[in-house]
Amino acid sequence: MYPGGNPSAEGPAGVGGVAPTATLSAVETRDLRDLVRFSEDGPVQGPLFGSERLWSEVVCLEGPQRLGPVSDPDSDAICAVLAGEVAVQVDRRRARLRQWGAVLVPAGSTLTVANASPEPAVLLIVAAPPPVPRAASG
Repeated sequence: MYPGGNPSAEGPAGVGGVAPTATLSAVETRDLRDLVRFSEDGPVQGPLFGSERLWSEVVCLEGPQRLGPVSDPDSDAICAVLAGEVAVQVDRRRARLRQWGAVLVPAGSTLTVANASPEPAVLLIVAAPPPVPRAASG
């Protein structure tokens, strides 16, 4: 991520003896708990961060709710369980994930996630590059 490796390995003066500049006020932060919302009407999806290179959202499931199937031909994604337990299916492969479990969804694969316990589930989904909105077919 950093050219030449970890910047702390370069010593306190920074790369080439030049002190690094840090602008902490420019760091964008969010508290994930602010995105945790549930609805009896279906999954609640809340955008987390987005850029030209990255897209992320928090998805909240309760009861027998499910997300998907969803797919993007150009984006790899990671789906991580922040709370609860879910059943995931990536194409024809299935797994059960608990809190802190994650699954890789390669570009072109289809993801389906279902809440797998009576307790609510909270997911973090990150994709790169950001999925391109496409018109629904059918």
